[in-house]
Amino acid sequence: MKSGLSLHERRRLLTDSELQSVPWLAHLLSDERDRIVPELRVSEAAPGDLVCRIGRPATYWFGVIDGLLKMNTVTDDGRAITYSGLAAGGWFGEGTVLKRESYRYNIQALRKSRVAGLPVDTFHWLLDQSIGFNRFVMNQLNERLSQFIGVVGAGRSASPEQRVARNLAALVNPVLFPGVGEVLRITQQELAYLAGLSRQRVNEALRTLQERGVLRIEYGGLRIVQAQALRRADF
Repeated sequence: MKSGLSLHERRRLLTDSELQSVPWLAHLLSDERDRIVPELRVSEAAPGDLVCRIGRPATYWFGVIDGLLKMNTVTDDGRAITYSGLAAGGWFGEGTVLKRESYRYNIQALRKSRVAGLPVDTFHWLLDQSIGFNRFVMNQLNERLSQFIGVVGAGRSASPEQRVARNLAALVNPVLFPGVGEVLRITQQELAYLAGLSRQRVNEALRTLQERGVLRIEYGGLRIVQAQALRRADF
């Protein structure tokens, strides 16, 4: 059941274990870390909660401590388009935060998720002060650009197997989502939301990918056996 308070009103300081899951903190010097940690906040998003909303100004740079989010938008004719999923360890929206723009997409929780945030002004302070942080952000931007180029290059002609494979490859990207681990915890319905397919079609695609030795379907998730094959999606 959702609380009557907004995500912003439910925010709190991160615990020590939550701080350990923030990948870019390891790139900071000790004095930079001491300055930043007290400004980090985390909130628990319920399924369906919007973390970012189209047209709202960016006030935080966000990251997923655990859970699963999706990035999507709605076209002028009312069609919903999902760009990508956002898994554990992933920080997102740095392009919008860099330009201090309003969001051009929605970020919505697909399941109960803990989402951390760093204030925009603090994000810019780190850019001005920290070489390690700059390298982390540049690496993020480069990796995300490569990911989106792959999606655009695939076009709308991709088969269901290719669409499922590319969504899975994005979610197990170790640069963007270092907190995922060996098994991707995702349901077939969640994957259906991300791939824009029916749950039945996702089930068939996963069976095909399993038969080809790309992944194994396990209780509560998927074990990726051939990540390179997922990224190529040449089947």
